[in-house]
Amino acid sequence: MKKPATIRDVAREADVSVAVVSRVLNDGTGPVAPLTRAKVVEVIERLGYQPRAAARELQHRGAPTIGLVLADLVNPFFARLADRVVWEARARGVHVVLLTTQEDPHLEAESIDNLIGRSVSSVIATPTGGNIDKWSRLLELGISVVFVDREIEELPQIDVVSISNDASSEVTTQHLIDLGHEAIAFISGPLTTSTGRDRVAGFRRTMTAAGLEVRDDLVRAIPFRGDAGRDAVASLLALPIPPTALIIGNTAQVPSALHALKQADALVPDDLSVIVFDDNPWTELVSPPLSAIRQPIDMLALHSVELAVGRAKGNLPEAPRRIHVDAEFILRSSTAALSPAVRGL
Repeated sequence: MKKPATIRDVAREADVSVAVVSRVLNDGTGPVAPLTRAKVVEVIERLGYQPRAAARELQHRGAPTIGLVLADLVNPFFARLADRVVWEARARGVHVVLLTTQEDPHLEAESIDNLIGRSVSSVIATPTGGNIDKWSRLLELGISVVFVDREIEELPQIDVVSISNDASSEVTTQHLIDLGHEAIAFISGPLTTSTGRDRVAGFRRTMTAAGLEVRDDLVRAIPFRGDAGRDAVASLLALPIPPTALIIGNTAQVPSALHALKQADALVPDDLSVIVFDDNPWTELVSPPLSAIRQPIDMLALHSVELAVGRAKGNLPEAPRRIHVDAEFILRSSTAALSPAVRGL
């Protein structure tokens, strides 16, 4: 059986030093002339040299590196997740290369290509839902992947760490039903993401189980970026029969949605009971303090890093791991029982 090409094989064939090959594989670590770079890349492709092999060879002299691909650092959830992943990685002597996709599949594809060139040993990512061929390419190169917060159904061979999104929606929806609400609105993220689909599914399932109608005009799937939350809330309040309760299951759009409520002079919880995903430090400081789903970001980071490092070291069974952690429902003052006047009594 033919042995896989090594970094020294590439250097010899390209007539350059191992250090030059390393700089080509780890873009930004040193200058390489364009013609030399092109020559090295050609040899890498011809010999079938895999960057994962480079990771094994080069990283024995230093700390291994994990690629972290997150959707949007403007979103406080992902900013906190990035902080915890870096903390967990450093505690294990692992470096982190952080890239953000801004919820753009094209930027995500570029980020994946970038990480292949950097010879990372593993990748932790929140996928946009596309680029299946790109994620598969990482696996073909021997680079392990861990999806955190989201997953892609077409890639069941990839490890997943997420919260139980459907269960979280069930808890919040049931709480509002128990308070007498029937016209409950739900704002989710795009249904192209697993979080959006799962949260809406949990909401619909709970409403149906309670014998309540799920009004399609009260369910809004909106983008994570921009001010779509403001528009969604404004349109919900303008309905002939507006909701009496609202669950904002799109974490990134919570501030925009709340701004729309303020502009409309909607009183919470007198006019509208409100529950939000996720629990930020400010959610208990506003008036009234907001009931929220608190996502266990520390546990998401811990499990993700453990899987990424374990895969890189070959310490885990081949079967993919699926780890779901429970979120916590924090009850505050933004929900209330439906008043008799609103009930029509």
